[in-house]
Amino acid sequence: MVSSSKALRWTLVVLRLALGAVFIYAAWVKIREPWALFAMNIASYELGIPDAVVEFIARTLPWFELALGVSLVAGIWLRVSSTITSLLLLVFFGMLIRALIKGQDISCGCFSSDEKISWKTIVRDGAMVAGSLFVTFMAWRRSRKSPPSETAALPLESIPPAPAPSLPPSESR
Repeated sequence: MVSSSKALRWTLVVLRLALGAVFIYAAWVKIREPWALFAMNIASYELGIPDAVVEFIARTLPWFELALGVSLVAGIWLRVSSTITSLLLLVFFGMLIRALIKGQDISCGCFSSDEKISWKTIVRDGAMVAGSLFVTFMAWRRSRKSPPSETAALPLESIPPAPAPSLPPSESR
C-alpha cells in the first residue's frame, strides 16, 4: 500500500509535469505561428489594450510560457514559477469567463488561433487553474531548506571571528 505522503508527492510531480508540458506545448504552437495571429487573438478579447502592448504581449508571452514550462518540468525555482503560472492561468481563465459571458464568439488563443471558447475550454482551463493553485500552495508549504545546523542556530556573538588574511611582505626597491 502506498502511503498518503508518497501519493501526494507523486500527485504533485504529475501535476507539475503536466502543467509544464501544457505550457511548453502552448508556447511551441504560438512560436511557430506568425505572432500577428496571436496578437489578433489577444485583441479579439476587446480589453482596451493599446496595439503596441498587444504586439509586445504577442511577441513575448510565448517565450515566457516556454520558460515557465521548462522551469516546471525541471522543478527549478518552483515557488516562483508555480506562483507566476497560477497568476497567469487565473488571468487567462478570467478572460475566458468574461468572453463567454459577453457572448464573444472568438478563439481563446490557448493553443492555436482556431480554438473557439466553449464550456470545454472553461472546464479544461479551470482544471489547470486548480492544479496550478495546488502545486503553488504545496511549493510554498514545504520548507525551503533543511533545519539549520547547530552553528547556524547560535547567536552571532558566540561565533568566533575569522582570522584576518595574511598579506605577503612588501618588497622595498
